[in-house]
Amino acid sequence: MTRIRAVWGRREILWTLVQRDLRVRYSRSILGYVWTVLDPLLMAAVYFVVFTYVFNAKRVADTPYFLYLLSGLLGWQWFTASVTDTTKSLIQEARLVRSTNLPREVWVIRCVVAKGVEYLLSLPILVGFVIYYLVIGQVHLDWELVLFPLGLVLQFVLLVGLGLVLAPITVLATDMQRVVRIVLRFLFYLSPVLYGAHSVPDGLRWVLALNPLNGVLSLYRGGLFERGVNWVDVGAATVISVALVAVGFWVFARLERSVLKEI
Repeated sequence: MTRIRAVWGRREILWTLVQRDLRVRYSRSILGYVWTVLDPLLMAAVYFVVFTYVFNAKRVADTPYFLYLLSGLLGWQWFTASVTDTTKSLIQEARLVRSTNLPREVWVIRCVVAKGVEYLLSLPILVGFVIYYLVIGQVHLDWELVLFPLGLVLQFVLLVGLGLVLAPITVLATDMQRVVRIVLRFLFYLSPVLYGAHSVPDGLRWVLALNPLNGVLSLYRGGLFERGVNWVDVGAATVISVALVAVGFWVFARLERSVLKEI
């Protein structure tokens, strides 16, 4: 809690670093913000064609399937971008990490916040498609839509925990970056992004239960689709995310001195 309070006390500097990262990302880009939504849109279009015209998407996910895909892919994009950036956050900012008098967790958390801002900037596209499907009568909103912000908080906690574990370990073992890339590829197909948890055989259901993204995506989709929020998955995701952020702060504190010597 002491380290959390220290980070919170420097929240203005944290936000300044987030703004810097966003300006650097878009300063030399011609399309700028468009890239934030173009990638998940194109991915959703490809998967929509494959799972609608090649496979029977109605058996594995809720309809309209394109909206189901987009709501999952936007969340996944925040997840994978944050994990990738936090893994190398201390290495890329080694000089500032050494020389500034800041809680060094700030350098990790800023990546999660910056990617979270990009996720929020992509939500108008999701809202646009929700409105379209409302107009044509394929979507009926539910009160569980108000739980969407809870999904944001839960994913933020999860990503901070993962980042605080991975960032110092990567400094001490640079091969971790390659390991993370491989794990993310597997995790994409072990997460209910392309399919619904209900379509997974009972014998493999425990695999999804151990994946906190299952509960996060359930909160994102709960107010948009008939199946609603799965509170068992949300509960499991909450326990895992809170435990992970506690472990993350502990691991970061234990390895901080070794990291400073290495960088």
